[in-house]
Amino acid sequence: MCFSPNMDDEYEKLIRRMNPPRVVIDNDSCKNATVVRVDSANKHGILLEVVQVLTDLNLIITKAYISSDGGWFMDVFNVTDQDGNKITDEEVLDYIHKVIPNHKIILPFLFEHFYVEPNTCTGLLIQSLGPESCFTSSMRSVGVTPKMDHTVIELTGSDRPGLLSEVSAVLTHLNCNVVGAEVWTHNTRAAAVMHVTDRETNAPITDLERLSRIKELLCHVLKGSNSSRRAAKTVVSHKQTTHTARRLHQMMFADRDYERAPGYEMAEASEDEKQRPMVEVVNWYDKDYSVVTIRSKDRPKLLFDTVCTLTDMQYVVFHANINAEGPEAYQDYYIRHLDGSPVNSDAERQRMIQCLEAAIERRVSEGLKLELCTTDRVGLLSDVTRIFRENSLTVMRAEVTTKDGKAINTFYVRDASGYPVDAKTIDSIRQVIGQTILKVKGGLEDSKAVAQESTTRFLFGGLFKSRSFVNFGLVRSYS
Repeated sequence: MCFSPNMDDEYEKLIRRMNPPRVVIDNDSCKNATVVRVDSANKHGILLEVVQVLTDLNLIITKAYISSDGGWFMDVFNVTDQDGNKITDEEVLDYIHKVIPNHKIILPFLFEHFYVEPNTCTGLLIQSLGPESCFTSSMRSVGVTPKMDHTVIELTGSDRPGLLSEVSAVLTHLNCNVVGAEVWTHNTRAAAVMHVTDRETNAPITDLERLSRIKELLCHVLKGSNSSRRAAKTVVSHKQTTHTARRLHQMMFADRDYERAPGYEMAEASEDEKQRPMVEVVNWYDKDYSVVTIRSKDRPKLLFDTVCTLTDMQYVVFHANINAEGPEAYQDYYIRHLDGSPVNSDAERQRMIQCLEAAIERRVSEGLKLELCTTDRVGLLSDVTRIFRENSLTVMRAEVTTKDGKAINTFYVRDASGYPVDAKTIDSIRQVIGQTILKVKGGLEDSKAVAQESTTRFLFGGLFKSRSFVNFGLVRSYS
């Protein structure tokens, strides 16, 4: 009998079709959480698929037990809503039932990499996602996918004051409306995924000449006046985009934000130091597993960030125990490479530690949280970030969304000099923008001041009053 070389793959597909994922939701067995059980034929990335669905519903995962030995995947998640209550909304429960068995996450897609010379654009990807789009090989930094109703711009590069404001101003000048964006900064690096439409038509921008002009001007903004910029790689997707948060992790990982900045010195231990993540990686030789242990201050979406990083680094999670019922989160993973081997060297172990620490730190919500809700208009993001910049506020992270003509934006800000955000500054900004439009979440005491000496650690959107900077993204490896 002659066997096809693809027979094993076809057999695995048959097994998955014969054994579709089964989801059981239980609101009775646990006193303070809804229990979600998922059974399925195992495949690489399925854990991330499930965690992504639960995370995108803004559910809090308080406990999880994962097992995927023997070709079968069995997970149990204890979840609550944002207020710590069981999930009783029938629409949410029905969504979990329907989506997890059919959910198809986009695993690391094919990238076309190319090297960008120092002192040139530090990483720019523009994707036009419209019905008339096509990929043009001559424009290697412009990728096109005909699936969505906006153009996607991806930016990576060195962080510096006023960058988000400048990027937004350029897009407004080019008659682009920002309908969505997510911005992260970490360890002197910055990454952003921005969704834009044409100002007049509200449609994706598909004209290649115009895309080239957008790229040219944004490259100029990213380059700035810093001649010592790190060379970067730019990636272009041919057919698909991926989950925004996962894409940002991929972009910052490719930009090596996990590496220590030049001249960086560890600060003395402090209260903030105690809250930084502790990551250990050891080999369990009897079972051929590498055991990854993570202890950190808990926060929303933490599990997604660590699972995403392990998955994109081509590790398979065979077993895991997650406990985040208190202020701290405890995560234990039993992993191997895709080829079945454990971590092979001390260098690999140290790299994994640094990458997991970076993944945890990227979304740490330090600083003052500001929420803006108003009618959307072209230039809104540019105007708001300009006001922040003029009042010496630096934006460490931002989420921009629009729905039904409304803009709902969240900014995490600090005073650019490293001191606590002044209440008078916030009052002044709210008077300009509108007291009912811009609201403070939490309190001014949530904006912790941590002094820093390095002049390289700029964050998005601020001008500095002094040469003392915010100490953000400080991490320590434990072995």
